[in-house]
This record gives sequence, structure tokens and C-alpha cells, in this order.
Amino acid sequence: MTSTMPGFGSARITQIGLRDRVYDRVLEVLMGHDVEPGMRLSIDGLARTLGVSPTPVREALVQLERTGLVTREANKGYRVAPPLAGDQLEALFDARLIVESGAVELAARGDVDVLRERLAAALAEQEAVAAEVARVGARRASEELMARFFRSDWRFHQLVFDATRNPFLEEMSAIITTRVHRMRQIVEGGDDDTERAVAEHRAVLDALAVDAPTAVAAMRHHIDAVRVRSRADASHSA
Repeated sequence: MTSTMPGFGSARITQIGLRDRVYDRVLEVLMGHDVEPGMRLSIDGLARTLGVSPTPVREALVQLERTGLVTREANKGYRVAPPLAGDQLEALFDARLIVESGAVELAARGDVDVLRERLAAALAEQEAVAAEVARVGARRASEELMARFFRSDWRFHQLVFDATRNPFLEEMSAIITTRVHRMRQIVEGGDDDTERAVAEHRAVLDALAVDAPTAVAAMRHHIDAVRVRSRADASHSA
């Protein structure tokens, strides 16, 4: 009998788009609650669990090492990375502040009406999920529900990056955001910030109707507010 890695169940992956599917599945699990910082990630074990050869799993872990979600130790393989704290946390948000404020400035030079329409739709989805979280309470919300909120939160930011038409910015943002969301999911004792995140996104949406500097200021306020909340979460979990 073969064992399975925690959180992976027995789901198998088809051969269609194998490399991307393996990457997406491993990323999905790393962003969940079933893995602990420092947990060893066996390439052969993952390959058996997912029903694939070790090659796409190895390629996925190499990619994920770039995001900082996993670390590699010489002659020991891969492990789930520890959460960021202290100076690393501040450095992460410094990077996000630069990247995301620059992205909204570039996006504001394009078709703002189309962007605002898309952002409004994404915000409506996020508001609906936030309402579900509020009904049950963040501490009692299921992993699936919180994952939906994080996806809806990221969708708003992703639309801004899409509007820049700059693939390099999108790549940098994906690396930064996965670290932020993973950090927020594994800390304990933090407050529910779903309603505040929605309000800050609405401020960005409204600011885009004014001008680029106003939109940049709104995005900077949002990122700084998330920074403050993340500091509090990190201190609670210390």
C-alpha cells in the first residue's frame, strides 16, 4: 500500500498539460492548511500520490522554490518554507508596494472604463464571499471558504496587472502575492480583515475614476494597511 502526502488525498492527474497541472496542484496544497512549515516534500512520494513520474514534480518544486514557498537543502531535498517575519516581512511589503503602485499607475494610462468594469465585477464577487465569511465568522470559516476569499482578493489585483500588459510585472506579482497569502493562512490569532480588504479595494476602484495619482495613493494605502495587519498576525503567531 502506498501512502499519500497530507492534503493531497488520492487525486490523480491526467496527462493533458501535465507540467502545469502538477505545478497548480502542488501550489494549491501549499496554499492550504494541511502542510506545516518545515514539512519534507518527497519528490517520489508526491509523484506516487499524483500518479505521475518524478520529472514534472521536480520541475514544479524548482519553480516553487523561486516563489519562496519551498526551500531546497543540499542532499536533503525540498521542505515547506517557514513563514516570513521581521525584516523579511518588511522587505516583502516594500517590494509589493513598489510593484503594485507602479502597476496601477500603468493600468490607469490604458482603458480605465474597461478596467473599472472588470474590477467592479471582481469586487462584487469578493463582497459576496466576504459576506459568507462574516456569517460564519473567520475563525470558524472552512478552509475552502477562506481559499475562495483569497482567490477573489487576488483576482482584483490580477486584473490590475493584466491591464498593464506587462508580463514581467505579472510574474513578479505572482511571486510576491503567493508569499503574502501563504503567510496569512498559516498564522494563528489574526483578526478577520475581509471587510477591510473589500473596502480598500473599493477605494482603489473609485480612485481610478479620478486620475492615476489618486489611484496610486489608494493602492499604496491598501498595501500599507495589509502590511500592518500582517505584522499583527505574525506577532500573534510568534
